[in-house]
Amino acid sequence: MASTDFTGAGAGVSFDRLGATPRRAHAGDICGALGTIRHGEAAAPGLSAKLKTLLAIIGPGLIVMVGDNDAGAFATYGQAGQNYGTALLWTLVLLVPVLYVNQEMVLRLGAVTGVGHARLILERFGRFWGAFSIIDLFILNALTLITEFIGITLAAGYLGLPKIPSVVLAGLVIMAAATTGSFRRFERIAIALCGASLLLVPVYVLAHPAASQVARGFLLPSLPAGPGGLAPLMLLVIGVVGTTVAPWQLFFQQSYVIDKRITPRFITYEKADLWIGIAMVIIGAAAMMGFTAAAFAGSAAAGHFTDSAGIAHGLEAYAGRAAGALFAVALLDACVIGAFAVSLSTAYAVGDVLSLNHSLHRGIRHAKGFYTIYAGLVAAAAAVVLIPGAPLGLLTEGVQALAGVLLPSASVFLLLLCNDRQVLGPWVNGRATNLFTSLVVGVLVTLSIVLTVAVLFPGITEAQIFLIMAVCGVAGALVAGYMVVCHRRTATEPSGRGDRENWTMPPLSELSRPAISIARRIGMGVLRLYLAVAMALVIVKIIQMSFGH
Repeated sequence: MASTDFTGAGAGVSFDRLGATPRRAHAGDICGALGTIRHGEAAAPGLSAKLKTLLAIIGPGLIVMVGDNDAGAFATYGQAGQNYGTALLWTLVLLVPVLYVNQEMVLRLGAVTGVGHARLILERFGRFWGAFSIIDLFILNALTLITEFIGITLAAGYLGLPKIPSVVLAGLVIMAAATTGSFRRFERIAIALCGASLLLVPVYVLAHPAASQVARGFLLPSLPAGPGGLAPLMLLVIGVVGTTVAPWQLFFQQSYVIDKRITPRFITYEKADLWIGIAMVIIGAAAMMGFTAAAFAGSAAAGHFTDSAGIAHGLEAYAGRAAGALFAVALLDACVIGAFAVSLSTAYAVGDVLSLNHSLHRGIRHAKGFYTIYAGLVAAAAAVVLIPGAPLGLLTEGVQALAGVLLPSASVFLLLLCNDRQVLGPWVNGRATNLFTSLVVGVLVTLSIVLTVAVLFPGITEAQIFLIMAVCGVAGALVAGYMVVCHRRTATEPSGRGDRENWTMPPLSELSRPAISIARRIGMGVLRLYLAVAMALVIVKIIQMSFGH
């Protein structure tokens, strides 16, 4: 079949003329923010050469992780510190495997297949799931982007900046940074903003929480008494874990790895990039919990979290204006990074499914659809925030509920794709990886269901939360037992490591349709039913809230 290749100076993806099948186009230099790797360049030995390679690769993992510490994360970690002190720092330890497992799988999918997450779902699971994933991602990301601009208004308000000019300027910066036609220029801006997220460290120093209390919070898990009893505490713990995994992260990193032209040869370096990003997330989250705990301990506001602006004012009263201002600047920075990542994940996904040119290597003239989606989302979110009387609190709750509804499907599809031998060949998950990943996915699905139910029914009790967890645990054990029986005779370890660096997925058009067992059909049917019921309940709940009931 005749094809048009847009490698060289252009995109990280090319399409056949019918636009039906994206195929690999990793040809071209890797032009990272901190270095360049020439296409076809042989790997040089030595520590210095490896360090230069790592610097050139750094970007996807760092940006997606720091982008996760966005407006919603600031509110969640701040609430944990203000309402419960340092007692919930131990939850951050739980985040490390959750963060790594999901993002490692998508970076592997991106490097090995050269195809975006949305396109893989469409091709391997059918039109229904492909359309569902892209439509829901679009809606959820649009709402998430609004929460980023809400955070921008809170930061600007504390700093004494006018609301409308601040939102407009932030929107223009977010649009301009990605529309230059230079991948390297965008990544340099994004990594500089990631570095600015470390402003939370001097805020921590200014607040100087007691080191012994911080260490105790990390090392000794506890569920302290707080406002409202055990149920809101449990929901906050779930929120701390759940806020670290959002559907947009999966779509963003896979597409960004492709756009950067990272191949299987560089997966080890990309994993290191991911670990750097995880370290940044944990440092930022721990700093927020620590300094909010110190700032509000013994005050009238302890146990009465309002929003991120309230944290800034509390820091100012405790540690001075500089601490409050640094926190507000860090919040502003986090919202911009989050807006970058969320908008790009949508534009990448839509471009991938509709076979549009979608790459930061291209200018506006050569990727009009891609940049129109990106800029349109940013402009729409900024406009909504500026509407007088807009139900911003309602939108924030809607984001939480929708993210909870979507997470199970995103996690399940990710695990299935990483066990598809036609897609990943020798890069499929091994037995140990599958066992651990299945446990993480099961926990995430359980947390998602609890969060969704809690948003729909705010009066949920701790007994009801435990009941939901128990039911999910029993269901998970039954599914795990079934999988062990079904796969007892099947080798699950990747076959052969010698050719892994050179193995890439064949064109999608050459792959046979995956076999769908009865168990998978039943599982997909249950997932459809859950999504339909949950989405209907969320819509009803939003309508009720909008009318004040």
